Amino acid sequence: MADENSIAALPAPAAHPLANPGYGKRTAPAEPGAAFQPVDFSHLPAREAYIAAYVHRLPEGAAMDVKSLAKALPLYGQQAVRSALNFLSRAGHLHRVRGLAATGDGGTRWVFRTFWSGTARDSAWWAGFLGGDVAVEAAAPVEATSEVAPPSEPAPTTPEMHRATAYQTLARLGRVEPRLALSDADCHALTDLAVPWLERGASPVSLTKALTAGLPDAVHAPRGFVARRLRDKLPPMPMSQLTPDAPEPRLLGRLMPECTECGVPGRPAAFVGGLCQGCRTAASSHSPQGAVHQVTAPAATLAREAVRAVRDHRNPANYRRDTALQQ
Repeated sequence: MADENSIAALPAPAAHPLANPGYGKRTAPAEPGAAFQPVDFSHLPAREAYIAAYVHRLPEGAAMDVKSLAKALPLYGQQAVRSALNFLSRAGHLHRVRGLAATGDGGTRWVFRTFWSGTARDSAWWAGFLGGDVAVEAAAPVEATSEVAPPSEPAPTTPEMHRATAYQTLARLGRVEPRLALSDADCHALTDLAVPWLERGASPVSLTKALTAGLPDAVHAPRGFVARRLRDKLPPMPMSQLTPDAPEPRLLGRLMPECTECGVPGRPAAFVGGLCQGCRTAASSHSPQGAVHQVTAPAATLAREAVRAVRDHRNPANYRRDTALQQ
């Protein structure tokens, strides 16, 4: 069972980056009434339950690449996140797909999506869903309800709320770091510089860390020092704010699921537990069922590694472009 304290300490997903149009998280359709039932990941190992609870709360279109998730999750690095996502795929919560889409200029490109289900689904369900029994483009989002309530945030957030939060964060600086103690007048004067941080997704905790990290031995003018840091360290605007009206690419056919292990696409019915036939055969070689499997295992492993290398490096120019767009 997952550690309840670690799940309760999940970071808020509000600042998680969105993927470019056509990529990112898609929520698989739920059974009738599922939106009103608590989602329980206690059947998963602690690491997988922690990451599953975070992914479940992410909005549609959120970036699902390993780098973005590892950056948002303080407890695990990229390799751990990659392993957890693969586990969640085999457990029936997640399926990666790709599809060919029109670019709008007469060309085409691959788009990659990650379908998520808070309820574990078996291979037959995923095959029916990805095979067209349920329209992929019309998949309705599942309301992210869970027994673990996300940290309380005002919704919607108003400019007045941002100003109040900014003032409170500045006023508490002196308690966290005595060298940055500010007066009431200082806090009011600096609020306008702190508000853009909150508008760009920074939390009070991350704002405080940015202002207090790496201080000199003595700060003779706290107000001027904080003002300088607020200006110089302002984070960039989220991608969603830079391109809010970017159109969703038009698919030129059905989406194809990818193997969880090697990433090779194929027909939905060809995957069992998220694995293609070749990877299932390779996995079965670990069981003592004869010498044939022992002979074919190295070849299957080399094949998977070769495919993974091509997928990761994507040497041709069009693959480099697709990878940049996905992130």
